[in-house]
Amino acid sequence: MHASPFPSASDTAPLLLLRDMERCAPDALGRGDVLIGGGRILALDAGLNVGSLPCRVLDAAQFDGADVIAVPGLVDSLVHIGGGGGEGGFATRMPALRAEDALAGGVTTLIGALGTDEVTRSHADLLACARALGAHGLSAYALTGSYCVPPATLTGTVRGDLVLIPDILGVGEVAIADHRGSHPTVAELARIAADARVGGMLAGKAGTVLVHVGDDAEGLGLLEAVCARHPLPRTQWLPTHVNRNAPLLEHGLRWAQAGGTVDLTTSTTSELLAAGEVPAADALLRLRRDGVAAGRITLSSDGQASLPHFDANGRLLSVEVAPIASLLACVRSLVHDHGLAIGDALEAATRAPADVWGLPRKGRLAVGADADVLLLDRDSLRLRATIAGGRVHRVG
Repeated sequence: MHASPFPSASDTAPLLLLRDMERCAPDALGRGDVLIGGGRILALDAGLNVGSLPCRVLDAAQFDGADVIAVPGLVDSLVHIGGGGGEGGFATRMPALRAEDALAGGVTTLIGALGTDEVTRSHADLLACARALGAHGLSAYALTGSYCVPPATLTGTVRGDLVLIPDILGVGEVAIADHRGSHPTVAELARIAADARVGGMLAGKAGTVLVHVGDDAEGLGLLEAVCARHPLPRTQWLPTHVNRNAPLLEHGLRWAQAGGTVDLTTSTTSELLAAGEVPAADALLRLRRDGVAAGRITLSSDGQASLPHFDANGRLLSVEVAPIASLLACVRSLVHDHGLAIGDALEAATRAPADVWGLPRKGRLAVGADADVLLLDRDSLRLRATIAGGRVHRVG
């Protein structure tokens, strides 16, 4: 039995050298090496010489001769890491995310949130799930609040959670335009954003508010009203599920053209598409064609949410788990099915969401950035290995 050439989670070699690979940061960097140590990217150059330093070397030959491209690990702005769902009763509660599924989907940074259910699910459990994922090298964060207003918190206030709990980056998902939400007023939503903004300032965090947008015709109207009446920038918000239907996507287009950022959901079903949901890849291309800057669009999986299936009379038949792997699948579709350059496709799932959440060491290949790297087949974009926090996990 031969030893695997792939460093594992238990490997103690202090340095890892990715040798002679095409690199996207997500901007194209050309062919060269990536030196990793201490969980960070230490150098990006061609022909790096590590001399006699203890170092593992990973090159294309170890992937059956495949031409491998190194790209940043994906940053997922919305994952129900403790499990979502439950709207169809207790039997429809989805399970917590497994680290193996995130790694196999190329997601190395996750923003965990509660959803509809803040009764049987808690922020304490959400933090526990985030820290469990962290034990596998993943970078998992949490949001305070949920669909309901006033927001449920750990310390008693949004500001307190942001200032006192390092893992908590912002608030969400706060629901608007949805029968499952609390139908907040302009003043209530403004207060949440103001508390998130000040708490973020005090803690050195972005304090972003993730807003779940339902299918009511109001769309983003409430957010527009808040920004019109209060001195809160559009960048304080990240409305998600904006590709839920064509009219909402139009609202999202106007929101982004005015300086906001929108998030598109990559997990879906044939029933949702038949009901008018716009595929995330199509929605992204539509926004880009109408002049929305790449950094104003993010993709997220809504991983571990429930995807329902109904009969002809609208009765719930079954539910399936929204797959976190849909994020990488959307990137692949943008490249293969729509002809988008890989760097442009990656932007919405790497650097753009990292910037939204105030994570400057995530979503990019750069000296000093965290060592979160995906190794993909250049042509098929098949994931061959995920490096999370400098630890290599072979996927396929």
